[in-house]
Amino acid sequence: MTADPPLVLDIDGTLTRPEGWGIDPRIFDPLREWDASVVVATGKAFPYPVALCHFAGIPELVVAENGGVVYTGDDVFFTADREAAQAVVEEYRAAGYDLGWGEEDTVNRWRETEIAVNLESPVDPLREIAREYGLEVIDTGYAYHVKDADPNKGDGVERIADHVGFDLEAAVAVGDSINDVSTFEVVGRSFAVANADEPARAAADELLEEAHADGTLAVLERVHGT
Repeated sequence: MTADPPLVLDIDGTLTRPEGWGIDPRIFDPLREWDASVVVATGKAFPYPVALCHFAGIPELVVAENGGVVYTGDDVFFTADREAAQAVVEEYRAAGYDLGWGEEDTVNRWRETEIAVNLESPVDPLREIAREYGLEVIDTGYAYHVKDADPNKGDGVERIADHVGFDLEAAVAVGDSINDVSTFEVVGRSFAVANADEPARAAADELLEEAHADGTLAVLERVHGT
């Protein structure tokens, strides 16, 4: 029997329900049964993809915070420092703006290398302040991420592939956002779900007809055992 290809999967917009929020439970069985490495590469804070791997019953191979944190299953690598992003946020708040997540802010509470800001918060002053600190702000469609410009998901995926020992040229990636472009660039085949933004659409080898988890499930069915 032909082995499954390694997978690199985003979370939000890619493993989520058709309406776009919450993990679609249909993805759990295919991932648990997948006969190759599965890397979860996301903009979410580090604990979230680790928990997803835990509950899905798959090895914890994780690229979190848009490449700021990489977990090979044996070692955790931090490729950026939250200090500058935190300084940007403090200046943003001092200017009278809010991150938009409420007092407890569970979106950023466990974030190690960047800060995420609600899409309803003003982005122009955020970008202006970030530039002063040499940082970038990327719009993933779910939040504005204040981050170091160098780390990205693709670099993290390369590190995991080197550690685990799988062939990136054989790997398949599925994503939906500008932060998935770097992942698409390092794998052999890439797919953008139908709800993907324009940068992801342009970078992917193929644009799917199906959106969110429907698109990912269609890819898994197509590449299974190929």
